[in-house]
Parts: sequence; C-alpha cells; structure tokens
Amino acid sequence: MRRDSEPYPSEIRRLPEEHRLRIVWEDGHVSHFDYGYLRGFCPCALCQGHGNDAVVFHAPPGQVSPSSIEPVGNYGISILWSDGHATGIYRFDFLRQLCPCEACTRASS
Repeated sequence: MRRDSEPYPSEIRRLPEEHRLRIVWEDGHVSHFDYGYLRGFCPCALCQGHGNDAVVFHAPPGQVSPSSIEPVGNYGISILWSDGHATGIYRFDFLRQLCPCEACTRASS
C-alpha cells in the first residue's frame, strides 16, 4: 500500500535522443537521469552488496540504455539494461533521492 508521503511519479519517459530518463513527480518536480548515471547506481545486491551502507556509483561497462522499463508493484520500476543487467529494483523513493538536479543536490547537502 502506498503512503501519501512517498514520492510517486505521474510520468516516466525515455528520452533516447538525450540518452536519459525523465520522471515527472506528482508534486510537479521533474527529474532527468542520464542512463549511465542510473545504471551506475543500480540498487541490486550484486552491484551494492548486502549491507546497509551508502549506495555507491559503479561505472557501467560502456554506454548503456534501457531495453525495457517495467513497473514493480506500486513502489518502483525494473530496468532491463542493454548490457543484460536487470536485477535492480529502482524504488520511487530511491529515485527521488538520487535526483541529480541542482535543487535536490543542494537540499541533500
């Protein structure tokens, strides 16, 4: 069950010509994620380990793009990457925290 305080997207769109993903959130905020940035922050245990440590960026193996993006319940998305990797579930709250825009990075500092 989704809580009202959790970030939730109203639109998720691939922008292949810009090599990035755009998420428009219900509160009107817009996030743009470069594909390599998202792949580098894959939240799966294979990429991040099993601990509760901070998420670490791991450079993707070359240029990647999403082959498919599928919803996971009402809390996230699963991305099949062009390099064959597909084990990470990108929770919406994680994606919102990962937003690289100036306002979000300033707020998290």
